[in-house]
Amino acid sequence: MSAWVLPDHIADVLPSEARHIEEIRRELLDTARGYGYELVMPPLLEHLESLLTGTGEALDLQTFKLVDQLSGRMMGLRADTTPQVARIDAHLLNRQGVARLCYCGPVLHTRPDRPHATREPLQFGAEIYGHAGLEADLEALLLALDCLRASRVGAVTVDMADARIVRSLLSGVPVDASVLARVHAALATKDASELRALTATFPAAAREGLLALVSLYGDAKVLDEAEKALPTSAALREALANLKWLAGHLQGARVSFDLADLRGYAYYSGARFAVYTPGASDALVRGGRYDEVGAVFGRNRPAVGFSVDVKELVAVVAKPPLKAAIRAPWMDSGSDAAGLRAAIAALRGGGETVVCILPGHESEVEEFQCDRELALAGGRWVVKAI
Repeated sequence: MSAWVLPDHIADVLPSEARHIEEIRRELLDTARGYGYELVMPPLLEHLESLLTGTGEALDLQTFKLVDQLSGRMMGLRADTTPQVARIDAHLLNRQGVARLCYCGPVLHTRPDRPHATREPLQFGAEIYGHAGLEADLEALLLALDCLRASRVGAVTVDMADARIVRSLLSGVPVDASVLARVHAALATKDASELRALTATFPAAAREGLLALVSLYGDAKVLDEAEKALPTSAALREALANLKWLAGHLQGARVSFDLADLRGYAYYSGARFAVYTPGASDALVRGGRYDEVGAVFGRNRPAVGFSVDVKELVAVVAKPPLKAAIRAPWMDSGSDAAGLRAAIAALRGGGETVVCILPGHESEVEEFQCDRELALAGGRWVVKAI
């Protein structure tokens, strides 16, 4: 095999796409900062038990593992950043009140999570710790939508669910992990026949409630239908009421519901959401409430947030035009080399992109959109339109 061939689902990012990714990364971080979120930068690798303890256990199969040559301990390359941010909130910041944190960095997956996906997403996320009320859920939703607007994403649909619905229906039902995984898969694919077979021995209320979930997706009418079709319990009533409240505060956004949706990370504990846009193969954004995420670190704080793969985001938005640049002679050319260098430095200091043409490369195709040039006129270096 050629030395330059990369592993499956791993790819280089070339200049045009890299520029676009970086511009959107900055937009996302600036948008989060506008809401008061502070940037953190967790390490790419940690001791394995830190990454995979508690809620991180769901990421075990997606985590690359290696031996630390210094300590001999097992280490892991992060597959998701949320458990790391929970550790930072619990042990390093240790604030008593609300903490708003954001991040943007690569994560690594042992296998792609869907066809044609990368195993090296660039994950941006924002999380708020310390507030149990729906206000935090709403803020996360609004910030996610504003991040997509800042990235120039077109029309979107917010799809909502609540992890407590399925958990409430399965509460008290003796079922092993393998059957539970198949139940979740059948709900995700709306496979009523498979679900009926898997729940044949379940109590009637749980079986009928799970089967009802298969058809409980669509607009806001779904929530009214769910109140009639699902068993009555405090947890279910609260979950449905929360979804109604959140949807009612997303003015101008298209909202749908899929009460059987369990996709994404298994640590969600309450309302959860996904944001879709035409042209994307899957949700651009996934998020929700995950109050148990910090328990393993000794601080079981309320938490809610979301994440987005910046690479996936770039793939569905139009590329911005190239930034206009100025073409200039090589800095040591001509009789006024010192004046030329000073003129170039002044332009760059003012925020302009100045591309110096190296000797012998005057006729090469330019990678930048040079619409002006720096030329000597009347003894002064001036910028002229090309």
